[in-house]
Amino acid sequence: MERFFHAPGRGAYFEGWYFKLQTRGGETLALIPALHQDAAARRSASLQVITREGSWWLEYPEAEFGASAERLRIRAGANIFTEKGLRVSADAPGLRLRGAVGFGAFTRLVSDIMGPFRFLPGMECSHGVISMTHALEGALSINGRTLDFTGGTGYIETDRGRSFPRAYLWAQCAWGGHSGFMLSAATIPLPLGGFTGCICALVHGGHEYRLATYRGARVEHWSGGGAVVSQGRWLLTAQLLGSGARTLRAPVRGSMGRTVHESVGTQLRLRLMRGGETVVEHTDECAGFEYSGGD
Repeated sequence: MERFFHAPGRGAYFEGWYFKLQTRGGETLALIPALHQDAAARRSASLQVITREGSWWLEYPEAEFGASAERLRIRAGANIFTEKGLRVSADAPGLRLRGAVGFGAFTRLVSDIMGPFRFLPGMECSHGVISMTHALEGALSINGRTLDFTGGTGYIETDRGRSFPRAYLWAQCAWGGHSGFMLSAATIPLPLGGFTGCICALVHGGHEYRLATYRGARVEHWSGGGAVVSQGRWLLTAQLLGSGARTLRAPVRGSMGRTVHESVGTQLRLRLMRGGETVVEHTDECAGFEYSGGD
């Protein structure tokens, strides 16, 4: 059974959920509620807000956080996130955010994106995709400006563990109402060494294409400009064409003490080929992209 919240034990731990919203006109906004516990078992919660124009951090005591394991339901302060939609009321220096957005039916992957990796002991971070794409209805007001998300597109994923990987790349986009893409590559430390692993899903034309280390995929190249992944006769290229990254906080041993940079609405070109023939090709203007370390 799918679990939406795993709850921390005694050691360092974090768990966060990434809700991305984009309007029909190409405006984008992401909301990241999270629970974190440091090595001394001190717990707190947070909400991060990111747009093309800026990013904001809001912190809440543990008592103002709640989550359900059986269904998607998260509360951080006065902000509520469920499978039906979200309702936000958030204030921070330079930020006033209000409104509600409803979600349509989720586009789910055929199986867990982590595959057998989810059983590996000692994993720093585990990733989950809740919805590759879904319809939106509603609006948010941010600093007096209204973003109408009706007819737009949403995406939801989750991460949990102790720390983000030392080096990683993440890219995501959704388009056309039924197509979605996500790619993550990272250094994976293990007790007896480590490796560079990747997970990737592309939903398009009623098909799900998956490239992953557990299916024999190799990361041929990755950098701040994108990635190239091969798997048998398949070749995926994701090329960053835009910029505009904003700062976010990321977990290190449960504490949100690391600064990373994410573009929430940038230009990304992706191409999936099989045996030299193009299967899917798309350039997106509202892609998410994040990179730290690598070669």
